[in-house]
Amino acid sequence: MDQAEQLRIIKANRQSRPLARVITVTSGKGGVGKSNTSINLAIQFRKMGKKVIILDADFGLANIEIMFGAVPKHNLCDLIYQGKQITEIITWGPMEVGFISGGSGIAGMSNLSRDYLSYIIQNLALLDTMADIIIVDTGAGISDAVLEFLVASGEILLVTTPEPTSITDSYSLLKALYRHPRFDEEASKVKMIANRVAKEEEGEILFGKLNAVVERYLKIPMTYLGSIPEDTQLSRAVMQQMPVSIQNPGARSTAAYKKIADRLMDKEEEERQPKRGMAAFFSHILSGRK
Repeated sequence: MDQAEQLRIIKANRQSRPLARVITVTSGKGGVGKSNTSINLAIQFRKMGKKVIILDADFGLANIEIMFGAVPKHNLCDLIYQGKQITEIITWGPMEVGFISGGSGIAGMSNLSRDYLSYIIQNLALLDTMADIIIVDTGAGISDAVLEFLVASGEILLVTTPEPTSITDSYSLLKALYRHPRFDEEASKVKMIANRVAKEEEGEILFGKLNAVVERYLKIPMTYLGSIPEDTQLSRAVMQQMPVSIQNPGARSTAAYKKIADRLMDKEEEERQPKRGMAAFFSHILSGRK
């Protein structure tokens, strides 16, 4: 599919449909709480009355469905290769948060015909009519698949912990993103969340350390969204396959997720963040595939 064809599809969808806000959640390494962040922010957005769908783009693992305690009948591969409709591949979790299991089909999309790619992108664009916010939960690390999702996203949430390896891997991810030929630091805003901190000050110090190095060597502007405390209630909720924001509304981690969600949905913050919608998101990914 050439660029003119992609632009035609995007323009058609913008004229006839609202556009969802696409938020991509990522991390430099696994095990830092990225998927937990995606799920609990989704729950907090639902409590605000927003319609939310999560795309589980961690193709090697099925974190979202495990944490939701739900087994999807279909995944993104079934839309791409089996002709399923977008409504058939959405599984509905707690509080009517929808999620789509990614499977491993995106890597082969560049081999499909132009007409079929148009069909797929138009199907994905229907998500804009079903959700106010679409959260893309990427894999961890600096694989090509992760970077493709990040360069396509206008809003990137980077989850980092105080562990030295997490800080180093977060910087490595941002360095790989900075060097990507299609990354535009003006169009893609990076926002950091400090996870598993002992106190709020620890999160602020962590951001300060990472941001100082990023500003000096990468020139990528970052903002700080806040921190999530180390919380036994959160660990217990994970073991019971239930988001802590539902299981324990009074937990310290629940309050922290709410605070971050409130900041993301602040009127001024929301107005600064343009809505691209899913057609533009996936067209950007495909534009880099030959």
